[in-house]
Amino acid sequence: MAGHVGGGAFTNENIQRYNNERRSSKQWVKLNVGGTYFLTTKTTLSRDTNSFLYRLVQEDSDLISDRDETGAYLIDRDPTYFSPVLNYLRHGKLVINNDIAEEGVLEEAEFYNITELIKLVKERISQRETGPSKDSKNHVYRVLQFHEEELTQMVSSMSDGWKFEQLINIGSQYNYGSEDHAEFLCVVSRECGNNPNSNDIEPTDRAMVLQQKGSRI
Repeated sequence: MAGHVGGGAFTNENIQRYNNERRSSKQWVKLNVGGTYFLTTKTTLSRDTNSFLYRLVQEDSDLISDRDETGAYLIDRDPTYFSPVLNYLRHGKLVINNDIAEEGVLEEAEFYNITELIKLVKERISQRETGPSKDSKNHVYRVLQFHEEELTQMVSSMSDGWKFEQLINIGSQYNYGSEDHAEFLCVVSRECGNNPNSNDIEPTDRAMVLQQKGSRI
């Protein structure tokens, strides 16, 4: 009798384990999106209760969806753009690889009706469009101090990409012999690439004249 009881207890454990595994297996969902398989859970797909994917995995779903021979739900969409959608449902963050167009992800987010994801992708596209152009230029500015008699040579040396911005008379601070010599500040600028530390802003021979004739402050 004891052996029979022991056997019965073992059988009950097996049944409980089987039921647990069965319940667990029901949580996993297999999707066939455009020929590519994705394995996820009902919890993940249910993140947005207004979405197509939420409705798809409900027991009493009002959606009619075919399944393939493996039991995966068939969805005729591009799998490339589905990956960022699924990852968003998993962790709530928008992650898009550089080789994936954000507009494509937006199309999928709108198809699956995932409200918050639609908002995030639109914000990302807006930031990209309003951000600085890749062809935009930075400017390097230099402030030079020089004497009145050097003004003509200073102006004649304004070439090689340097552009005059402002000339400021700071008065006569030095007296040479019996004559006062006016002092000036000259602000000049030059366009450079996006990297202000790149080699294209290094002073050339003509630009060096500006620095030799004036002391930068």
